[in-house]
Amino acid sequence: MAGNRRLSDGSAGDVDYGEIGGTYSRYRQPEPEIAAQILNALGDAKTVLNVGAGAGSYEPTDRDVTAVEPSASMRAQRPSHLPQAVDAVAEDLPFADNSFDAAMASVTVHQWSDLEQGLSEMRRVTRGPVVLLVCDPAAMMDYWLSDYIPEVREIEARRFPAIDRLAAGLGGNVRVEHVPVPLHCRDGFNEAYYGRPEAFLNQNARLACSSWSLVPPEAVERFTCQLSQDLESGEWDRKYGQWRKAPHFDGPLRLVTGLP
Repeated sequence: MAGNRRLSDGSAGDVDYGEIGGTYSRYRQPEPEIAAQILNALGDAKTVLNVGAGAGSYEPTDRDVTAVEPSASMRAQRPSHLPQAVDAVAEDLPFADNSFDAAMASVTVHQWSDLEQGLSEMRRVTRGPVVLLVCDPAAMMDYWLSDYIPEVREIEARRFPAIDRLAAGLGGNVRVEHVPVPLHCRDGFNEAYYGRPEAFLNQNARLACSSWSLVPPEAVERFTCQLSQDLESGEWDRKYGQWRKAPHFDGPLRLVTGLP
């Protein structure tokens, strides 16, 4: 699709993963509980398309998977046991109609230049369910992180499309499920550290969530100074310490499944 904006390494959204994605795969490992929920949504599909596949998180290894990823940096970080990814974008998938039993897209729709076109393309090439792992922008501020750096959460809320818009773009019968995040979540998105606040003091861990690269540096410096002080003084634990032992955090993460 000629109108798609591609950045220096081929990234197709508002973030250049060639600049921030060098250690992405170290911090964004698939979380088994989330993977199981995605597998359940894919049903008995034998052929699966993974759009915006990144370094391969949540790709099933017991199916025939075709991965699509526009970023060269992300394609280079895919482990050897996963198939090489096709250099393409969601809005212009190079596959015939009804090519796959199912399709998936994991925390990527907010990067697409044309959401409705991307969803239409996924629906076009898929015979069965289209499974989207997303965040609900309406629930983005219900997290202690917004008390420290609301800029990050506000940016995320603006980037992620409303659940109703996703449902309309998929059409047909759509199922929306909450995705609880476990305390020791291996996938380092922002909610993964709800009970491990020290992780946010690691710059590489922060940059594994693209929203941090869109926040002014002075806001990030303010955040790290304040969080460091509050962790040292015990103020964070006084206010939010209950999260250190909470087995799950039911935040904005959602699984949206469009059924044929």
